[in-house]
This record gives sequence, structure tokens and C-alpha cells, in this order.
Amino acid sequence: MKKFILILLIIGGINWGLVGFFNYNLVSAVFGGSLLIISRIIYAVVGLAALYAISFLFRDNRQHA
Repeated sequence: MKKFILILLIIGGINWGLVGFFNYNLVSAVFGGSLLIISRIIYAVVGLAALYAISFLFRDNRQHA
């Protein structure tokens, strides 16, 4: 589950980087126009992944020997 969340966050981060540096929205370019609902779903899923990832800050993931 963590890897899936991290993949979604990487996709979102790359998209925001492209928007910031080049004014190019990859998600809209791939799924925009006729597939607007799919773009909105992708944005919503990435946003939910980010909210879930906040919990990573409060977890103790140290391995006990």
C-alpha cells in the first residue's frame, strides 16, 4: 500500500513540477478534453494519497531487533 501511495505522490509531484517549470499539465494533456471526469478522478486520488501520506510522519517504522 505504501508503494502505491508513493507512486501516486511521485506522479502528482512530477505533474506539479511540469506545471511550475513549463506550464504543462501532463494529466490534462493525457486525459483532458473528452475525458475530463478521468482527470478529476486522478486529481482526487492523488489528493487522497497525499492526505493518507501525512500519517507516515507519525508512524514509528523502526525495526526492533
